[in-house]
Amino acid sequence: MFSTAVQRVSRLTQRTRFIQTDATASTVNTAEIAHFSRLSSQWWDESGEFALLHRMNPVRVQYIREKLIETAREEKGEDVGREIEQRRDAFRGMSILDVGCGGGLLSESLARMGARTLGIDASESNIRIASMHADADPFLSSSSSTGGSLQYWNTSAEHILKEPDRFDVVCSMEVIEHVDNPTAFLATCAELVKPGGHLFLSTIARTPLAFLLTIAAAEYIMRKVAIGTHTYSKFVNPSELVSFFQTYSSPSITSAQPWITRTYDGGQPTRKEAEVRGLIYNPWSGDWVLMSRSASQWGAAECNYIFWVRRPLAD
Repeated sequence: MFSTAVQRVSRLTQRTRFIQTDATASTVNTAEIAHFSRLSSQWWDESGEFALLHRMNPVRVQYIREKLIETAREEKGEDVGREIEQRRDAFRGMSILDVGCGGGLLSESLARMGARTLGIDASESNIRIASMHADADPFLSSSSSTGGSLQYWNTSAEHILKEPDRFDVVCSMEVIEHVDNPTAFLATCAELVKPGGHLFLSTIARTPLAFLLTIAAAEYIMRKVAIGTHTYSKFVNPSELVSFFQTYSSPSITSAQPWITRTYDGGQPTRKEAEVRGLIYNPWSGDWVLMSRSASQWGAAECNYIFWVRRPLAD
């Protein structure tokens, strides 16, 4: 099975992830949900199945923080940006949706920084583990006097879209490579963002290097994650996300502008509209390193990466 998969890499590299799909269809893949449900008890074991995500989480949170502070500084002035930067609760007053929250690694971090955080997941067992872990912390407990800065719902993004609330920030980390109908999933996440709000995604590029590192090495050789966790053909290249948002505009608004209006330097979006940042794992230190924006042009985003895009203030 492994050798067959290796032989197919070169063919799969050219396969587009954004195939034609029914935008109204569910994006939940029941087999993927069952896989992660079986592993749900290990979410908070820092040396277990999700050890790599535990090490990645601080880097993701720091990037979200820096990007939101950068935006505040540019729009509201240096003094406001500096004031937010000095606060422990840098996300105070913001509403954040964590789509595919798993056991709550990212959701808890966002809530601790002051955000009104809603974590959602299609796996009931994931939500149960996330809720139990949060309830053990007085600050995060749903019964605490903080007013409930963190909530978990066992639901999908499509169901949240039927609700009236929209969010300042929508995050979906290591999720899109596990869903069906990725274009529909992206459109749903985008519609959940308020005008002027932010969408953060992290995923894996569909490249031979990513296959070797995330499947051959991580699953079969080093056994860092369970075999079958990743499907190479479902990986998403940064250029595909950029292309999607070059043509995407809110279907509910007439004459809405695309989220990405222009690119430069080999397809890179402008800094104020979107950004691709590579994530490199250092096996010697066990740490993840967030690469610079310019490094993405030189192969830094050939495996793991973070993608940020902003919804236009006036669609």
